[in-house]
Amino acid sequence: MAKAIFNGSVIAESVHVESVEGNTYFPPDALIRSVFSETDHTTFCGWKGTASYYSVTVGGETAENVAWTYKDPKPEAANIKEFVAFYPMVKIET
Repeated sequence: MAKAIFNGSVIAESVHVESVEGNTYFPPDALIRSVFSETDHTTFCGWKGTASYYSVTVGGETAENVAWTYKDPKPEAANIKEFVAFYPMVKIET
């Protein structure tokens, strides 16, 4: 079971994760949605496509643009469509 932890709280948990380029991607149903808020930030990856971002707020602490997802990835990254990965301020336990 993989867990994503921020500010001492589990914010995502699943046995069905994907690992891409050293990042653990959690399926959308693994997220504790109440702590996520979508932002306007985007980035582009040449082989995955455009990433959309989320901020996470737990216990009064917010990490801006700490999580990303590919809502409409390129075919080579179809296995992570809508899955969410995190920057290192979110601890991943596997």
